Formats: sequence, C-alpha cells, structure tokens
Amino acid sequence: MAQALRLVRAPDSFPGPPLFSPIRSGKKTVMKATAIPSHEESFKTSGVDSSGKSHTLKPFEAAIPNSTETVGMIECTVANGDESFFYKTEHAKERIALHFTAGYLKGDIATLTKPANHVSVPFVVARDGSIYNLWTSSYWSYHLGSGTQGGNEAMSKSSVAIEISNIGPVKANGSNLVTTYSNTDVYCSMAEAEFYTKVASYRGEQYFATFTSQQYESVIKLVRFLTAKYDIPRVFIAEPERYNVFSGVAGFKGITSHVNYRSDKWDIGPAFDWNRVIAGVQAG
Repeated sequence: MAQALRLVRAPDSFPGPPLFSPIRSGKKTVMKATAIPSHEESFKTSGVDSSGKSHTLKPFEAAIPNSTETVGMIECTVANGDESFFYKTEHAKERIALHFTAGYLKGDIATLTKPANHVSVPFVVARDGSIYNLWTSSYWSYHLGSGTQGGNEAMSKSSVAIEISNIGPVKANGSNLVTTYSNTDVYCSMAEAEFYTKVASYRGEQYFATFTSQQYESVIKLVRFLTAKYDIPRVFIAEPERYNVFSGVAGFKGITSHVNYRSDKWDIGPAFDWNRVIAGVQAG
C-alpha cells in the first residue's frame, strides 16, 4: 500500500474525458478491430500499459451481496504503488455511470492511471470481458468533466464509474470505417458488420463500434454487484431521456451514462444493447 495521498481539491471545471483516446504519450495507436484480442492478451500477460507503466494483476472473485452469484475481476494496481490518480475519501454512492473509453485497453489503463491526473474510474471492462479493478469503488475521482449536469465534483463523488473499452464513433471512408482520430486509421471494413452498428444520426454520428457479448455479460454482473453493494436501485432512465442530458440526474438513483450529464458526449447512446443490459441487471 502506498503512502497516503496529499489531497488537492480540483475546481468543478477539472478536465474529464475526452482524455480517453488512442493518443498516448505523443504516439498514436493505430489498430484494426481484428487486432484487439492480441492487444488485450498482451496486457493481461505483461501488465504493461501503452505509456510503459507496469501494473500488478491479481484475479479474484467477488460475491454479489444477497445472492449466490459471484463476479470475476482482476485487481490492477500500478506496480510502483502510485495512487495519485484518485482520492482516498469515501462517499455515499447513489448511481452508476457507464462510459466507453474511445480507445484500446493498454491506452485506457495508461490514461486512467496517469500520475496526479485525478481523472479515473475504478472499473474498466475489456473487450474479452475482463473487468479490471483499478481502485476501491468507495473512493472517487473525476470522470464526468466540465459542464456536467449537477456539477462535476458532486456527481463524480456520488457515482461509481465503469469504462467499457471501445473506440466509439467511427466514420465511413470509402469501403472502410475509420476512427475519429484519423481518416487513415482503419478500424474495419464495411463488410465486417460484426464490428460496427449503424444508427439513426446520434449527436452527428451514424456508425459506432460494437460491444462484445463478453462485455455485455461482464457489465451486467458488475452492475448487479455494485447495485447490491451500495443499495442502488436497479432502475434505468427511460427513453428518450436515456440518450440526452437528464435535468433530474442529480436526484436520480440508478444507472446512468455519460450522455445524461453532458451534451458533447456519445457514451453511451442508442448504439448499445440497453434491452439486454436492463434485462440482465433486473433479472431475479
């Protein structure tokens, strides 16, 4: 355990995502969807993120309170003991906030554990379904950003954030789909329909990278665990407010996503199988 942090209070305008992107330490990660499994396996084997930081990885099982279920996770701590990217103060949790990273796993972990940055989340769900637990979820860090409905600090303290590793919106470029970072950064071809979803225009975007079945199952289990642990109601914002800034979010207790706090975000809109997640979270 590293020594206690010297807490530095950040203003409400403390920057939040979009820090999550494939741009890491001045180097751009170009990756096709088909290469992601080997990328994630490399991190699971080495524990080294895209910035070169080493992490100690320890798999464990957590019991879901008041049930016979468990959820498997991987404790992911910076090997040198650094804990300067979150605040070690506990706050009551009233809601869960889902995000996608707009990046790939090694870069996601690098950004979320950037020293003294204080923009982080306790959980990252990789495309293979692995749940990386970066720090104790009763603590907090900024994860919503400037202009957050209800206030960045208040909403960050009172929510548990989950980042799902996913590149986010992609754009048609000829027969390919490219990331929003570069017209030459090909994510997949239009023929590889399993890697993208097309929706009616959502905040100016039509194509989004798909989430994997393993991610859906892990998100369901993780949300069931967190709602039971913190006595958060297993309720979701109804459509169409689910995809918009929700004026009542500060008084809402349940499951939210980044788009409910800010109008300049895409995570997580209609390009997500909400029905599957809702059914899984509310089962039993």
